[in-house]
Amino acid sequence: MKVYLSVDMEGVAGVVHEDQTNPVDPRCAGEYSRFRRLMTQEANAAIAGAFDGGATRVLVNDSHWTMRNLLAEELDRRAALISGAPKPWSMMEGIDLGWDLAAFIGYHAKAGTPEAILDHTYTDRITDVRLGGTSVGEVGLNAAMAGACGVPVALVSGDQALKRETRALLGDGVACVEVKVALARTAAQSVAPAVAGLMIRQAMRDIVAARKNNEGPPLAPFCPAGPHLLEVDFVSVEHADHCALTPGTERQGPTTLAIRHPDYREAFRTFCRMLASRPD
Repeated sequence: MKVYLSVDMEGVAGVVHEDQTNPVDPRCAGEYSRFRRLMTQEANAAIAGAFDGGATRVLVNDSHWTMRNLLAEELDRRAALISGAPKPWSMMEGIDLGWDLAAFIGYHAKAGTPEAILDHTYTDRITDVRLGGTSVGEVGLNAAMAGACGVPVALVSGDQALKRETRALLGDGVACVEVKVALARTAAQSVAPAVAGLMIRQAMRDIVAARKNNEGPPLAPFCPAGPHLLEVDFVSVEHADHCALTPGTERQGPTTLAIRHPDYREAFRTFCRMLASRPD
């Protein structure tokens, strides 16, 4: 049983403000250093739960901001780590190497979601992304990438808005670990980090054990019907101008670009390249 983990930061227990997740602003160094450790602890909880359930291999992809957040020296030594950027598959780097299931740890709701901690979709320059006409966030975009590689998403962790978004898109078969309840974009009631770790570890253990023993409800990869159309709305014309220089994009309006491809993996790759073209 091989398990893939994509680990973000905004959905980690206790996180409520960008200062706690910002690795580039020196003014945030103190807060960020504390919360990257909590991010690492939640990753370790997922790793431990996977091995508790019978996993034979776990790969962790650092998926937040600069993608150099997880403390390598504190990561469970049984897991392998992908860190750094740029990566061709971004938050889903390594998903194409063959896995039995995927989990999204520390994730957050899509851009424009009320009462959701630090809602956004890949970047604060995007206001919405639609996949086949359906508004999606990072859960949807990344689950479709996993699905294109034949991998089902089995578990997500984050706030109640993420849980609601995941349920609506992926169904009730996906385990959702709710570690906090957002009161506003930068306020939440959260369980203690230690409790979040126990919740994630137990949920991951149960999921992996059930899959290994062919128990529980079936869990299918998320595979939207093709040909695939991604429509991306940007905050400003300038952002769309820069991203429109990416091959494979079409201008649909002043601030909207489209990506079309019969293979979702190629559409997703173009999306990742496009974001790398955005202005600072």
